[in-house]
Amino acid sequence: MELLDAIVQGVLVGGLFALAATGLSLMFGVMRIVNLAHGDLGILAAYLGYVTISHGHLPTWLAVVVGAVVFGALGYVVQRTLLQRSLNVSVLATLLVTFGLSVVIQNALLEAFSADPKAIDAGGLSTSSFHLGSITISWLSLLTFALAIVVIAAIQLFLSRTAQGRMMRATADDPQIAALVGSNSRHIYGIATALAFATIALAGMMQGMRSSISPTLGTSSLIFAFEAVVIGGLGSLWGTLLGGMVLGVTQTVCAYFDPSLSLLGGHLMFLLVLALRPQGLIPARQIA
Repeated sequence: MELLDAIVQGVLVGGLFALAATGLSLMFGVMRIVNLAHGDLGILAAYLGYVTISHGHLPTWLAVVVGAVVFGALGYVVQRTLLQRSLNVSVLATLLVTFGLSVVIQNALLEAFSADPKAIDAGGLSTSSFHLGSITISWLSLLTFALAIVVIAAIQLFLSRTAQGRMMRATADDPQIAALVGSNSRHIYGIATALAFATIALAGMMQGMRSSISPTLGTSSLIFAFEAVVIGGLGSLWGTLLGGMVLGVTQTVCAYFDPSLSLLGGHLMFLLVLALRPQGLIPARQIA
């Protein structure tokens, strides 16, 4: 029964990994770039939540909504200024720009908040739980998993049911052909980046409610998100959810046998999938 509990907890942890990985998958699917500042943006959003809740006294739900909206707008601006210019040069230039952004964010957070860990005060939600037989399930973990499903489903509907979403898919497939039918690739890329920034903001704030945060946690968050994307399948949103669950279950099951093997087990699973099925568990024909 303890092993079953580890599996259930791993599935719920996978929801957080999937939520963090959704934006990474979307940006790669639309623009074919890997945002190396992705994890640091999530930590930056967590600190924004910490400030608005602890010092601004906003309700937790409102702080989460404000954070997602602010980071969505920030994503659009960053894409139209920094990322678009680097895309016009090369993919390598984009990697260097996002790496530089990562360094700037980490050092800015260290200057502003020091290296001392912080945590977002979510009130009773942080500690409340319920029992499912002999298994204890945290309401916050369940809420994070449900939020990941809702976010992925909403983006999936946006891509398949709206004119902007269909134009985004067309631009991802062939920007030149899409431009012939009226696609503004810069605007489309801006919307994709806005969605990516908003989702990583949600993930960062949920992470800040679940555990303590520090300015240097962005690197590990990026690694987990990248592993979830690769395991699930590059460009597949539902694959990202599956990849996050596989990664989470692998970590918790390994920790059940030996806590020191948790991270190593997750990395080995990533390498195993990459070696045996490099297209991922659910390969995508397109960003949807």
